[in-house]
Parts: sequence; C-alpha cells; structure tokens
Amino acid sequence: MIWDDARDNRKITCEDLMAVAPPENGTPPDPAHPRNGFDRFFEISARGSTMSREVRGGLATFFTMAYIVVLNPLILGGAVDGDGKTLPIPALAAGTALVAGLMTILMGVVGRFPLALAAGLGVNALVAYEIAPEMTWADAMGLVVIEGVIIAVLVLTGLRTAVFRAVPTQMKTAIGVGIGLFLTIIGLVDAGFVRRIPDAANTTVPVGLGIGGKLVSWPMLVFVVGLLITLVLVARRVRGAILIGILASTVLAVIVEAIGNIGPSFVNGQPNPKGWSLNVPELPKTVVDLPDLSLLGKFNVLDSWGRAGWLVVLMFVFTLLITDFFDTMGTMVAVGQEGGLLDEQGTPPRAKEILLVDSIAAAAGGAASTSSNTSYIESAAGVGEGARTGVASLVTGVLFLLAMFLAPLVVIVPFEAASTALVVVGFLMMTAVRTIDWSDYEIAIPAFLTIVLMPFTYSISNGIGAGLITFVVVKLARGKAREVHPLLYGVAVLFVLYFLRGPIESLVL
Repeated sequence: MIWDDARDNRKITCEDLMAVAPPENGTPPDPAHPRNGFDRFFEISARGSTMSREVRGGLATFFTMAYIVVLNPLILGGAVDGDGKTLPIPALAAGTALVAGLMTILMGVVGRFPLALAAGLGVNALVAYEIAPEMTWADAMGLVVIEGVIIAVLVLTGLRTAVFRAVPTQMKTAIGVGIGLFLTIIGLVDAGFVRRIPDAANTTVPVGLGIGGKLVSWPMLVFVVGLLITLVLVARRVRGAILIGILASTVLAVIVEAIGNIGPSFVNGQPNPKGWSLNVPELPKTVVDLPDLSLLGKFNVLDSWGRAGWLVVLMFVFTLLITDFFDTMGTMVAVGQEGGLLDEQGTPPRAKEILLVDSIAAAAGGAASTSSNTSYIESAAGVGEGARTGVASLVTGVLFLLAMFLAPLVVIVPFEAASTALVVVGFLMMTAVRTIDWSDYEIAIPAFLTIVLMPFTYSISNGIGAGLITFVVVKLARGKAREVHPLLYGVAVLFVLYFLRGPIESLVL
C-alpha cells in the first residue's frame, strides 16, 4: 500500500508507517546481490527485508495467534460425539501446537510466504457441534482429512489457482479490506472492548461498548493502554511497534493480575464480566511440561458414510470445502497486499505452493484430531512488523513447537494484550480501500458487500461469497456477461448452494 504524505510530498509505504528502520549496518538490502544461499532461497534481500525484520515478524505473529493453543482445545474438548465421548484437552493442546508448528514451517520452506497456520476457528466449531454429534470423533476427523485431500487435488490440477486468478483485482483488494475490518472487530470483541448486548436488554442495538456502555474492568483498561502504546509507536515509526505493544500490554496485565487477582471471565461456570477474556496473565508455577500426543492418527475415513448417511456427509464435506477454499484465498490476498507482495493481477509469488501447503494442513489437522488447519489472518501482524518471506513462518513454527513444552508460559499472554495488534493491523489493511473505483458501480457494489459482510457476519467466506455472487449478477444485469470469467459462474453457483444449504437440507433429509 502506498499513499502520498502532503507534508513533504513523498510516498509513504506501509513499511514506513510500521516504522521499520534501516538494517543494522545502515544500508538497505540490495535485491540484486543476496548475501548468501539462505538469503537467495528465501529472497530476503529481493523482497527488501532483513533477518531482524523476519524474526520480529515471526514473533509478532506467534504472540498474536498463540491463543489458539488454548482456545482450540476448549472448543473441541467441550463437545461430545455421537457416542457421548469427549477429547482430552491436554492432548488437544499438544496436537494443536504440533500441527501448527509443522505446517507453518512447511509454509515457510515450500510457500516461502509469511503465513502461519493453525486450527481454523469456525471450522473447529462446525466439527465439534455439528459433525461430531452425528458420528464418532474419529469419523468426524476423517471427514476433515477427506476435505484436505480434495483441496490438495484441486490445487495440483490447477483449479484452485485458476479460480483465484479469475477473481478481479479490485475484488481481491476488497477482500483484503474486508479482512482488515474483520480483524479489527475480532480484536475489539476478544478484548471485551465491544460486547454483545443480551436479548433480555430489550434493545435493537446488537453490540455495545464494554459493560453497559462503560469500560469498567481492569482487563479493558489494559487493552486500551496497550492499544494507545502501539498506536503511538506506529505514529512515531518505532521499529517493532506491534511486538513492543504486545509485550508491554502483557507485562502490564501480569502486574494488574498480581495486584487485583481478577481471574478469568468464567469462574465455576458462572460469568465474571470483569475477568480476563481467555488466558489469565499470571506467572506459572512451572514452565516446562511434556506434551500428550495420544490423539495423533485417531481418524477414520470410511465409517461416517454409513453412520450419518451419504447426503449428510456430503453436505458436511461441501461446507468444509467452501470455508477452507475461500478463507485461505482471502487471507493470502490480504497478507500479500499488506506486505506489497502481490503482482499486477493481485497474485502473490508461489501461489500454487502456498495453496498446496494450506490443503496439506487441512488434512494434517484432521489426522491429528485438532480439526482443519488453515492460514491465519493474524499473520498480517508479522507483516506489519516487516516480515516479507518464509523466514518469519519458520520463526513462528518453531515457537509453536516449543509451545508444546512451554504451554504454561505461552498462556501468560491474554487476549487483551494480543488484540492490540489485530486492531492496528486492521487499520493498515483498511487504507487500501482508496484503490477501489467507487464510481464504477459494477465493482463498487460487490466490493462494498464483500467488505461489510465479513465483520458483520464474522466470516471471510460469507463476504467473498456475497461479493462474487453480486459481481456476477450485476454484470449480467448490465449485459456484460462476457466480462465475467467462466469459472466465476461456477463459483457463484456453488456459493448460492452454500448459502441455501439449510433449506436444501430440510427438503432432502
């Protein structure tokens, strides 16, 4: 992203805004002369980055998404399958960290792109509360493996990449902007700064500020202070602004918890609105713990068809496919756009390899009983710190592997500290909205729907689907059917089926 600075009439890039200072030796990296084979392989200098930026970026991404090591086990471990069985939370935590680490490292080496992967939120809830109750956990995870294999086949045949390239460039920009707003609302909600207003409140307003319109808890104050610290550092172009903001917020949170003994948001099953959203920032009694890997390989790809019925299974697999297929596309565009890594058609380098690793991660998540793993938009936090290559993914992946043994230390970082990065990165991604031609309604209307529906429906796929359907419909209404890539007609039909899957299920089941 590039825009003019009226003060000195020079171009300001996103990297300037994130205050990435010159390399330690005082000279910028020379893209034409990589320093060594490692530099050449990962294209560190070629993409205008340095090792220090990549390490900072990898750290920022990890701290922003480390919550998944705690949250994924809570989601999957809190549900029962068709036999009334549950999955052990310690094994889920270890498996979540293991697969996230291995797949993120694979993304760094094969995709060479600053993307981190972990168990997908939304997909894990679908597996836990819709799929598993119809069968066993092993059967449900088997469907996730099947879905990952299908996506891998689509990548290897070139279909997934072809669909990606068929999407107009300005629609890809809208996807990135929408994800930026989505990140912002995730950060605000996770921190408790914005909360859902209960239906019993007799108001048509769905959300509000804090508790009763007031910021009345210490965790909220930690978030506000951390956000202000990060924004000030960004405005002053301090190197490592996002990472410093996360660490400063965490230190403040630990101090506040030590003094106030606030506790979690739920105590003995009862809500504690003034508590920490997920992780309680208290110093652990032990730092190292051995991981439980007993869930690895506990999946079954055959029995679900007979137990739940082929039609139910097909609908489950289709839903998983659509969600994974387009969520990753949007994430890849958003991260690439933020880092200035897209070509003129809005495609990142090594797109096929990136998509292939993502599909392998989906299957790997099922094989480890941790649900489908997918690319995380929180990777944009690392890009905001200057990450441009797969080296950042290596750093994040190694930290996830260490998290298997250092789980007590990882959970020190509360949502209120990590969420500051999401809000700041959301702002940065929002700036690309100016490149959309809002005078051209054929692109402006679908772009608008893409942007607003992502945060309002809490789904990347919903925004992409609504935008692409509208794009096709508007083009047809204007008599410009030939301007629509043939693949987009098929995609639009699939999304129509996706949105109508509820009525379809009620008719045929």
